[in-house]
Amino acid sequence: MRRGVLLAGAALAMCSTLALAAPESLLPDVFNNPAPTPAPAPAPRPAPAPGAAPAPSGPSAPVVQPLPGSAAGQGALDVEVTLPADFPSLAELETMDPDEIDELLGLKPKFDIPPAARRAVREVGVIGPSEGGFPIGSLDDQPAKLIRAALAANRGPLVSRWGHILLRRALSSRLDAPRGMDPVDFAALRASLLNRIGEGSAARALVQDVDSANYNTALATAAFDAYLATGDILGMCPVARLKSTLREDGEWKMARAICASYAGEARQAERDLQRILYYGEAPRVDALLAQRYAGAAGEGRRAVNIEWNDVEELTPWRFALARALGVDLPAGLRSDAGTGYDIRDVMMPSVPLQERVNAADSAAARGIISSAAMVDLYSQLWAEEIAGQERERAVTLREAYVAREPAARLDAMRELWGDGANYGRQVLTAYAAARLPVDEALLGDAPRIVGSMLAAGLDRNAMRWGTSVPEGSEAWALLALAQPERRTQVSRGAVENFISDDASTGQRKSRFLIAGLAGLGRLDMDAANGLAGDLGVNFGRESAWSQRIDRAAQLRNPTLVAVLAGLGMQGDGWDKMTARHLFHIVRALRQVGLEGEARMIAAEAVARG
Repeated sequence: MRRGVLLAGAALAMCSTLALAAPESLLPDVFNNPAPTPAPAPAPRPAPAPGAAPAPSGPSAPVVQPLPGSAAGQGALDVEVTLPADFPSLAELETMDPDEIDELLGLKPKFDIPPAARRAVREVGVIGPSEGGFPIGSLDDQPAKLIRAALAANRGPLVSRWGHILLRRALSSRLDAPRGMDPVDFAALRASLLNRIGEGSAARALVQDVDSANYNTALATAAFDAYLATGDILGMCPVARLKSTLREDGEWKMARAICASYAGEARQAERDLQRILYYGEAPRVDALLAQRYAGAAGEGRRAVNIEWNDVEELTPWRFALARALGVDLPAGLRSDAGTGYDIRDVMMPSVPLQERVNAADSAAARGIISSAAMVDLYSQLWAEEIAGQERERAVTLREAYVAREPAARLDAMRELWGDGANYGRQVLTAYAAARLPVDEALLGDAPRIVGSMLAAGLDRNAMRWGTSVPEGSEAWALLALAQPERRTQVSRGAVENFISDDASTGQRKSRFLIAGLAGLGRLDMDAANGLAGDLGVNFGRESAWSQRIDRAAQLRNPTLVAVLAGLGMQGDGWDKMTARHLFHIVRALRQVGLEGEARMIAAEAVARG
């Protein structure tokens, strides 16, 4: 008996040791020791029918749940599923790519950035008020129809370099949309106008200030044009992939295929581009350029030859992709394209340096690049020692800056100026002209020396010549307009002397001088009206445009005045400008505190008139 008790105690001790070695459970007791669930009572098995064979043993047959809404389901809902009237057919769905189908079915996300990083569509722009931009809310209370009409009606370019610079600053400023206008539409109108005046870089910066999810078709089109103008083909990809159905044209489809290729979907992109080429959804050369561009990101299994034989027109798409790919453009096609493509050449880093230098004159005359930017281009050309006439021009520019004798420097400038028709060359030599001493031996070239300095806004440097130039000369006229903070008015006799010596076509320079001086308040209005009347100019005649810009000036609204001034300066040359328009523009700018811009525009009119 005692031995049995000891064995039982040892067994109990062993069980206790094993229990202590087990890990402790963190679950509640109900999980460790669940209450036993009573087994359901077995249902009475029906007796087999007489003569029936016994049921075979094994797994039971599957049970099929009736679909909701079917007659077989008990308590089913009577729901009728209908598709929208504009839902694509099966044939159309087969031609759509996955991005389009995802967007159609609502499977694509509406936003591509986190909530905390999303931006409201307010204060859209690049330049803030502290950086020289216009007031943010300056257009809040202006009629939306007027702003829309002023922006849409301006087809560009502008006759004035300084007017262009002013309009670019106004369009690029951080602005709120007028009340009653969609802010996205307002951004699209501004970006489109920037594109039309050749400011692709400013337009690209503007559209990038709007989140991709907020784009509409108008803003997508403006952004697409801006990216093509700057050669930034892939810049459109965030919008093209997130909102793929904004456009349906061939260029948009090709851009989306290119974006897909650079996103790692090279095979799908190749199939899409092949389909576009096969069905003729885009011209052959456009599709081939897209295939080569997309192939740079893919496997590149085959070469793509670009043929220009049947191409009669150079388009932004062809120009941008050809420049990005380094494809040579046919000489005839390029020469017939116009100055708009010269400006694109200057702004694209992929363009050969010599061609950028050759195109810089047009861009500088328009106001798109500065004098310092032109000198930088020539400096790069000088540093790389590239042979050709561009290199010789760089050598001449260097002489204009560093030649020992002022006469030698002026000779170099004369060589660059030529006959004076190329205003971009005067922009190029602005800082070299500012280094010249005031010398009676140089007075014969004073108008071009002074005009060159004013082309870059060097008005205080130019005023050094004020005591040396004869009254009534062209150099005097430029300084009378450009002089900062002039307290005395110009005498009528001095203006009459200028008119008597004016040999410009239709005495256009005289008309502009009178209009500029009157607008700046530097010539008595009675004298101005009398002199203008002798030349057939009537400053008192009004139009719908003059009434609006005068009213904007009375309200002291510089943004609206700048936009309306740009509307009044459309044209490709100063022969398209009237003295009456110049008078209203200069006067309005002065009244709203933009006297510096008013002085430069007035002086430019006389220099280029």
